[in-house]
Amino acid sequence: MRILRLLDAVSVWTARLFALLVVPMTLVLVYEVVARKFFLRPTLWAGDTSYMLYGTFFMLGAAYTLHRKGHIRTDFLYRLWSPRGQGLVDALLYLLFFFPAIGLFLWAGWGFAYTSWAQGEHSVTSAWRPPIYPFKMVIPVTAVLLLLQGVSELGKSLYAVVRGEWP
Repeated sequence: MRILRLLDAVSVWTARLFALLVVPMTLVLVYEVVARKFFLRPTLWAGDTSYMLYGTFFMLGAAYTLHRKGHIRTDFLYRLWSPRGQGLVDALLYLLFFFPAIGLFLWAGWGFAYTSWAQGEHSVTSAWRPPIYPFKMVIPVTAVLLLLQGVSELGKSLYAVVRGEWP
């Protein structure tokens, strides 16, 4: 249980840290609105910056969302089952689907990010052409955080199977 609490703490701590990305994202959007509406001087960079910050914020919050049980689930059936039944189904689904999918996500995401860093990739869809390799590094980081939280969730599921209650 101590390890599970530590893994949960990693998700909570990183979510709090990454939540701070809302501040620069808001400032960028406010700057763009003021520049565009009041000074008729739209920026080249604000749209790219805001979508990269939002994408980063969204992706890096996935492990915390998993910790808080915020991802989609068929609760109308699930809530009727005993904790043992819930834990068994959760454990099987983590082993059969979650971990293989996250493993592929990590493997593909790492290759994607590595290639982008090696090439010093810049956006081709923007006149500003910002570097996007740091943004692409978010993919494997997200996969690692999801993997860690998945281990915690699997542990909690096995606890429910054995003890008949959720930790």
